[in-house]
Amino acid sequence: MGNTSLNLALLIIFHFSMPTFSMKLTTILTDQSALLALKDHVIHDPENVLTTNWSASSPVCNWFGVSCGSKHRRVTALDLTGLGLVGTLPPHLGNLSFLSLLYVSNNCFYGGLPVQLSNLRRLKYLSFGNNSFSREIPLWLGSLTELRTLFLYQNNFKGVIPFSLGYLSKLEILSLYENQVSGSIPSSIFNISSLQKIDLSDNMLSGSIPSVPRALLSLELIDFSSNNLSGHIPKDMVDHLPNLKELSLSLNLLSGRIPASLFKCKELQLLSLVYNQMEGSLPIEIGNLSMLQYIYIGRNHFEGIIPPEIGNLKNLELLNLDLNNIAGSIPPQVFNISTLSVISLDTNRLSGHLPSNMGLFLPNLEELYLGANYFVGSIPMYISNASQLTLLDMSNNYFSGSIPDNLGNLRNLKLLTVENNILENFLFGSNPFISSELPRVVGNLSSSLEVFSAYSCNIRGSIPSEIGNLSHLINIELGGNQLIGQIPTTIRGLEELQSLSLVYNKLEGSIPSELCHLNKLAFLFLTNNELSEPIPACLGDLTSLRQLFLDSNMFSSSIPSTLTRLNYLLILYLSSNSLSGPLPVDIGKWKVLTSLDLSNNQFSGDIPTGVADLKDLTHFSLSNNRIIGSIPEYFDKLLSLEFLDLSRNNLSGEIPKSLKKLSYLKYFNVSFNRLEGEIPKGGSFGNYTIESFKGNEALCGATRLHLLSTTGREHLKFKNCALSILQVGLECSAELPNERLHMEEVVTKLKKIKVKLLRDMRRVR
Repeated sequence: MGNTSLNLALLIIFHFSMPTFSMKLTTILTDQSALLALKDHVIHDPENVLTTNWSASSPVCNWFGVSCGSKHRRVTALDLTGLGLVGTLPPHLGNLSFLSLLYVSNNCFYGGLPVQLSNLRRLKYLSFGNNSFSREIPLWLGSLTELRTLFLYQNNFKGVIPFSLGYLSKLEILSLYENQVSGSIPSSIFNISSLQKIDLSDNMLSGSIPSVPRALLSLELIDFSSNNLSGHIPKDMVDHLPNLKELSLSLNLLSGRIPASLFKCKELQLLSLVYNQMEGSLPIEIGNLSMLQYIYIGRNHFEGIIPPEIGNLKNLELLNLDLNNIAGSIPPQVFNISTLSVISLDTNRLSGHLPSNMGLFLPNLEELYLGANYFVGSIPMYISNASQLTLLDMSNNYFSGSIPDNLGNLRNLKLLTVENNILENFLFGSNPFISSELPRVVGNLSSSLEVFSAYSCNIRGSIPSEIGNLSHLINIELGGNQLIGQIPTTIRGLEELQSLSLVYNKLEGSIPSELCHLNKLAFLFLTNNELSEPIPACLGDLTSLRQLFLDSNMFSSSIPSTLTRLNYLLILYLSSNSLSGPLPVDIGKWKVLTSLDLSNNQFSGDIPTGVADLKDLTHFSLSNNRIIGSIPEYFDKLLSLEFLDLSRNNLSGEIPKSLKKLSYLKYFNVSFNRLEGEIPKGGSFGNYTIESFKGNEALCGATRLHLLSTTGREHLKFKNCALSILQVGLECSAELPNERLHMEEVVTKLKKIKVKLLRDMRRVR
């Protein structure tokens, strides 16, 4: 009550003080000065509209975006929508005392709103939407009592919604969506009897939804979605909104049940409650909302059954109940609503058989989601009568029998997934009784098909060449089967293909050059097959590639230098092949690479300096190759590195102490090389175990790892020296004189032993 009184007092001050500044005699010259001030505050005018058109030498009423009244010839409207202007609003705009419309939406104005705008007492239409205004929504907006529309959407306003907005008794539309306002929704908003639409979505509002104390006969739209509102939907809120058409409260923290009074809103066309924590069953009264077109109540905790009364909603176009705990069977009445275009019931506890005539009365159905439920029986054959279907998901159920052949009649079908059922013929995904081959008729499926998924179906045989007929395919998933033979050359016909996965099969032969013509291919997964021969150089032409997995095959020869053309490559796995030769010298061209696995091959030579340019690299494995040389100092530039495995190579020299800079390095392995010197201390090296360093006889330090200390190394050097001297002695005492060393040879060998000992001792210390 105290805040309300304070707000009212401040408004009274505004009301009686601000007019004193505008009671001066004003003329069209006053308006001209105000607009020229606005022009001066614009720092960028990409269309040169104000620059070329707004001039003191021409009448103000002829300026672009300016309208004047016929009686007083004063500026009554200023509309600068969508000109891309950058700048701030000057206080001089408060002198446009006859202004009733101010539109500056869809520009790049920034800063706050000048308080002088409170002088514009004739203002009816105000739009500051889609700019970069910031600071708090000013309290004085509540003094513009003639306002009909207030658009502040898509800005950076912060703070709370002023209670004073409730004093705008003639306001019809209030739009504040996509800002950063917080706090609670002021209850005063629902005192505005003229209000038609209120949109406060995509903010940071919290608290409960305020009650509606009296009937608001004009209110048609409420959108409070994407906030942090909590509590129940107030019963009296919907009690007093008989003409409400859209209610969107999705993406909040609301709980409780749907109030029964909601079903008094006979004009309701859209109900959106998705992503909340609501519970209870769906009231049968929902069937009374005969105007409903869109029901979004998925991703809550609703339970019970789908009321058959939903079949009364003859205008329903979308039914979304997914990710709830709804049980029972689907009422057959649902499939008689001919206006439906989307049915989404996946991830519930629905069970039973689908009606045999499902599809006969759904001429407009485009998307049907029934996945992750407990349906049994066969897939109805009449589903093919829903000729507009583009997406059909019946996965993760207990469907049995065959997939209807006439699904091939669905010429608009883009996605069909029935994986994880107990179906008995070839098609689509993790059906344990499927063990046949892909038939050639697969090429007769809808040419609109975009996703072909048959992962882990125990499919045998080869990939039919007819698959190349599916010219609109975007994604092929045939991994985890028992496919044999070669990748068909007809794959060249899949010009829209973006992802190809054939992992964990028994494919053989080479990668066909025809695959290199798939210019949109971004993901190529061929892991764990029996593919052989050199990696084709033409793969370097697939410049859209983001991920390339060729690991666990039998590829030979070297990495084609052309692969470094793949400038957008993020992941490259070539491990467990028979690749050899040096690493590409221009490896640094893979500048966005995050993961590189070349382990278990026969690569040789040094680690190329270009690795230093792989600044985004997080995973790098070269283990089990024939790499020589030292660990490069420049590895310390790979600051994102989390995994580095250089084990089982022929690396020599010391471990660079600069690697301590790699603060994200969780896994480090240099075991079984020829490294020497002291293991670095500090940084991540305090976390590694002996497994990271074993098999390097000349490494020392890190007593916690039980490697040799410096003293122990000195002892080892002396021992090796003594053994060398003993060897000379044995050669001097050979039985036959002609086999004994000459004195000059003895001196030479002893000098070499001395030099080596002194050099080794310096290294140890």
